[in-house]
Amino acid sequence: MALPLVAPSGAGAATATARQAAADPLVSQGRAVTASSTEAAGLEPAKAVDGNPATRWASAEGADPQWIRVDLGSAHNVSRVRLNWEAAHATAYRVQTSPDGSTWTDVYSTASGDGAIDDLTVSGAGRYVRVYGTQRGTPYGYSLWELEVYGTPTGGVGGGTPVQANGQLRVCGLKLCNENGKQIQLRGMSSHGIQWYNQCLNTASLDALAGDWKADVLRISMYIQEDGYETNPRLFTDRVHSLIEMATARGMYAIVDWHMLDPGDPMYNLGRAKTFFTEIAQRHNNKKNVLYEIANEPNGDAVTWPVIRDYAHQLIPVIRQHDPDAPILVGTRAWSSLGVSAGADETEIVNNPVNAANIMYTFHFYAASHGTAYLNTLSRAADRLPIFVTEFGTQSASGDGANNFTRSQQYLDLLAQKKISWVNWNFSDDFRTGAVFTTGTCPNGSFAGTGRLKEAGVWIRDRIRTADDF
Repeated sequence: MALPLVAPSGAGAATATARQAAADPLVSQGRAVTASSTEAAGLEPAKAVDGNPATRWASAEGADPQWIRVDLGSAHNVSRVRLNWEAAHATAYRVQTSPDGSTWTDVYSTASGDGAIDDLTVSGAGRYVRVYGTQRGTPYGYSLWELEVYGTPTGGVGGGTPVQANGQLRVCGLKLCNENGKQIQLRGMSSHGIQWYNQCLNTASLDALAGDWKADVLRISMYIQEDGYETNPRLFTDRVHSLIEMATARGMYAIVDWHMLDPGDPMYNLGRAKTFFTEIAQRHNNKKNVLYEIANEPNGDAVTWPVIRDYAHQLIPVIRQHDPDAPILVGTRAWSSLGVSAGADETEIVNNPVNAANIMYTFHFYAASHGTAYLNTLSRAADRLPIFVTEFGTQSASGDGANNFTRSQQYLDLLAQKKISWVNWNFSDDFRTGAVFTTGTCPNGSFAGTGRLKEAGVWIRDRIRTADDF
């Protein structure tokens, strides 16, 4: 239940509205956490910030006071704290912030807690947030399934992250524009399949992607088949939720990639897609940094452009029912090649476009496989259609083999000229040359710098790090 805020004495900032608090990202997940005590192995404090509602922290039994503290990594303005109590809850407790972990300011207090969920709108600032229990509600200790802190890095909107600089994106004409109508280009990385390489997406690696690589966008690639979503929809949906929050906390845009590949007919997974995107859009519709990629690579002789268009017409309204503002990215024929890999070209889309607003069409290329015909089609298409390159590699279409950096640079020069956003495949330590990290880098790193990067990783990091034109 939501409890009323008790304003701390001397607090100078007004309480944030519930709507403002709800819009701020989750900033505590996966962060360093400590506690006054731990009841037993398996109940460590890190369990309260792991994003898993089935794991929990529990303190030693029968003793007051007890506390749990999360380090946000840097100073934040904190607008919301959500506590999911196990039966061993606090009757009396305080929520506190601190700049240094030693001097604490109360931003919330109660003496009438009754457990369950406390979703608190607060106003405070600090690097550390602590829940300090002074009276137990049971003879046991204190136990939290989840401790969630929401807020923004101090400095606020207008700061240095891509999302702070651009806000809600939209398609304006043939380009991707920020909330002020300025044409922009996003550059970033795609994960590998999160059923195989989720261990490469953790606090340290995403800190490096945002801070050291200076990426604008993370593409979250969730395969549907190949041991992916269809095997455990709940697990993979929750994994995507978590990665959206992690990208949001770092000021990056997040592309939710419905990575259908085999079978290549998007209609095969339409029911699953409706279920998945309904939940994703419902959960994240108040965020400004989410984009939906609804069909990774449609392929197969029977998968014509009208089939893909019909799929888009059935799925886009499902998303729009809950999220009217986010750009939606539509796959194109023959592995998102604008039809080139099947002997066609962009005219089939130009002559029969998807009947929806705020959408873009995707194009994928692998420089060692896709030469002049693909490059020329992309150039023409970008003058007639809004295009987003949601996947490319410097190698062959298998994601492996020798790099063709000369052809890759020709593509990137064209994308820069026409302000087409791009995402490189892939941010993992897979053995293939297209994975940026050397085998064995994940999960422990290091992820910053070039020490653990393959040749393609060094090349693409340099091009992501160049200054954005925001």
